[in-house]
Amino acid sequence: MTTRIKAVDAATATGETKAVLDVVQSKFGRVPNVFQLMANSPAAVNGYLAFNEALSKGVLSPKLREQIAITVAEVNRCEYCLSAHYAIGKSIGMTDVELEEARKERAADEKSNAALTFVRSMLMRQGDITEASIETLKSVNMTDAEIAEIIANVGLNVFTNYFNMYACTEIDFPRIKTAFPA
Repeated sequence: MTTRIKAVDAATATGETKAVLDVVQSKFGRVPNVFQLMANSPAAVNGYLAFNEALSKGVLSPKLREQIAITVAEVNRCEYCLSAHYAIGKSIGMTDVELEEARKERAADEKSNAALTFVRSMLMRQGDITEASIETLKSVNMTDAEIAEIIANVGLNVFTNYFNMYACTEIDFPRIKTAFPA
């Protein structure tokens, strides 16, 4: 399938678009396809980068943020994001088992496991969070800051999932197929 949005060529971009793609290049060492498409709106790229940067300085570990991203991508059936976050997960030292478990909303430690179960429930219930889900988080001593950041990470990842699914972004990471194809 061809992309639904025209890619912006980083080599010929000008003005604000060039500036934002230069930031992406410096952060990632390349300009992944998602950003070439998203660059049609520098505001969208800047919004993503700012939200991602803010969350990277939060209380959740990089590993849990990647586990959340993988869970969200699997639930939403976004192969681009699943593939990207598998690659990122590997780059931060996650094992193949940890990556596969995140697809199933599972983690080895109780707190991360509760977070991933909460993420799936929140997505499946479209944000209608049940008291039982909240109690599960509280039972593993999840702080309000951690809960806020779990929800924020879900929001960030839903944005990129939906963007890539609309755009039909060509996967430029080692491809990981979702377990539940559309």
